[in-house]
Amino acid sequence: MKIISTNIGKPTEFIWNGKKETTGIFKTPTTEPIYLTKNDVLKDEVSNRLNHGGYYKACYIFSADHYPYWKELYPNLDWTWGMFGENLTLTNFNEKEVYLGDVYKVGEAIVQVSQYREPCYKFGYKFGTQNVLKQFIQYGFGGTYLSILKEGFVKVNDEFELIERSEKRVSVYDLFKLVFDKDKNQELLKIAAESTAIPAKKRMMLSKFLKE
Repeated sequence: MKIISTNIGKPTEFIWNGKKETTGIFKTPTTEPIYLTKNDVLKDEVSNRLNHGGYYKACYIFSADHYPYWKELYPNLDWTWGMFGENLTLTNFNEKEVYLGDVYKVGEAIVQVSQYREPCYKFGYKFGTQNVLKQFIQYGFGGTYLSILKEGFVKVNDEFELIERSEKRVSVYDLFKLVFDKDKNQELLKIAAESTAIPAKKRMMLSKFLKE
């Protein structure tokens, strides 16, 4: 997996249900390295700290391989890297071969695959329709958040070097399906519900779907 774009968002105001709101989802490519901290990406806008940023959502990554699919669905949008609100756009990021809890070295940083992406109305606002939320979930490739175990700069062309992987594995793809599919794989669900790579609140949510 290699970084092809580092993306930063500035505060963007919009009107939603008659109220003024602010979002950082409108990210654009940077020309300089970005710094990954334990709680966010330095100089990147995080408007809603309740649902974004923090240890388990410090950095969001998305695969460039999925861009053609979405460009075909939404050809009239102004397409640039960072379109999905990701801080890092990657090549060769296969969500079926990257696993919850994986630890990677990238640039100066050490990161861990942590939490799934839950698309919200701000994502729908950016794409011009709330229908994109359902489409995003049905497509099944939602990228993933990273926890930052060691802070540091990352830049374009830096590669992710795997340094640790658990024997019990749930792929990024399967984790996304576990959250949103009605028919949940119980074996994978149990692994995910016990993984400390996910915050306790989310583990409790997943454990409710375990069958006795």
